[in-house]
Amino acid sequence: MMGLAGVLLALGLLIFLAYRGISVLLLAPAMALLAAVFAGAPLLGLYTQVFMTSAGGFVISFFPLFLLGAIFGRLMDDSGAARAIAQGLVARLGGGQAILAVVLACAILTYGGVSLFVVAFAIYPIAASLFREADIPKRLIPATIALGAFTFTMTALPGTPAIQNAIPMPFFGTTPFAAPGLGILAAVVMFGAGQWWLMRRAASARARGEGYGDHPDHAPAPNRDMRERAAGEGFDVAEIEPAPAPAQPPFLLAVLPVVVVILANLIFSSFVIPAWDTAFLAEPRFGGVGLSSVLGVWSIILALSAAILVLVATNWRRLASVKTSLDAGANASVLPIFNTASLVGFGAVIAALPAFDLVRQGVLGIGGENPLVSLAIAVNVLAGITGSASGGMSIALSTLGETYVQMGAAAGIAPEALHRITAIATGGLDSLPHNGAVVTLLAICGLTHRQSYGDLAMVAVVFPLLALVVAILAATFLGAF
Repeated sequence: MMGLAGVLLALGLLIFLAYRGISVLLLAPAMALLAAVFAGAPLLGLYTQVFMTSAGGFVISFFPLFLLGAIFGRLMDDSGAARAIAQGLVARLGGGQAILAVVLACAILTYGGVSLFVVAFAIYPIAASLFREADIPKRLIPATIALGAFTFTMTALPGTPAIQNAIPMPFFGTTPFAAPGLGILAAVVMFGAGQWWLMRRAASARARGEGYGDHPDHAPAPNRDMRERAAGEGFDVAEIEPAPAPAQPPFLLAVLPVVVVILANLIFSSFVIPAWDTAFLAEPRFGGVGLSSVLGVWSIILALSAAILVLVATNWRRLASVKTSLDAGANASVLPIFNTASLVGFGAVIAALPAFDLVRQGVLGIGGENPLVSLAIAVNVLAGITGSASGGMSIALSTLGETYVQMGAAAGIAPEALHRITAIATGGLDSLPHNGAVVTLLAICGLTHRQSYGDLAMVAVVFPLLALVVAILAATFLGAF
């Protein structure tokens, strides 16, 4: 019982201190060792042989994805492509569809791999102008951006290069396009319910005579609190520094790199890489693994690399300095992966303690014979505790991933269904009020939790949870599709 008390205390302090702005790089090992003290376990042995080994393994597996994703996002921002996509959609849909235009602009950018912080800073000024023109309350802007950036493109749509879609691949031997039908179904629920809610709220405000309100329309420069929140969420401050607006590419040219990411990902994972002779992977020096263990990661690496080359080639003159953009993107990739890796190390230490058997039995017992229920709850609760979708998923899979694979096989559930349910489950409780991305988005919009979090919670917490339930039911009765 002392060991279990230590685990609960460590989790509680991790939540509280992370919310207070203390770096996860410090918190994760400190809280892991605190739990070890209560269990009477060897501290240095757990730190060097368990924590660091697990954290290092995560970095080895996923650093290329963080690196290329950060570079791609930086280039999309510096080239003006991100803003061009947003303005192009506005021009095509018209000011009367302000909410839909903002949601779609955010969705296209995040589905293409652009960081949600870059998206928020790029889209907010456009959203503010549209909402003022349409006389829609400004308090709905955070929820509108969140619907497009935090929900279906991050967890549900097949093929997204988001890390939430990449982390399950080595555990389940799947690709980024695992269970596309389940993903699209969940995405439709999130998008449809979210759009309905926002339109309903806007209509209700209009009926009451509530308009945009008296607000400034400029995005604030990153202050100390915003910098700390961004760092706590795992993003380098350089990624959210405002820069002079570059000359923008035409809309179709701006969208091209995003299209390349999705199509190249599909082509490489479904046709090109499976046709290669990969027998060498069975050799010990290559890890003694099968193609399924690396197929998804390889396809995303190649897809993002191709998109970066296309982006640079088509925007060479619009980029003030390609070297500066590449350096800034590379630097911005380091903190996110080490923050997430630290949470993986924390989870590995907790899993190595005797008290974890009690936690494990309790979690695995949820849902009866259906492991999808237990998996979804474990991932979502841990995402809520850590305030991080990728962090919660990483802890759950690093501690229970192999068990869920075995349970899924015994229950006749395809690995693709396990992958998609895991990814979808990262959305929901991760967007509770203490989440760094939520706090930063509200700061960018110049609004408070009291003004805007209620609507944000509906589109980023309630409806993703509803979509998760729908996806679990579909996977249980229809299988992976």
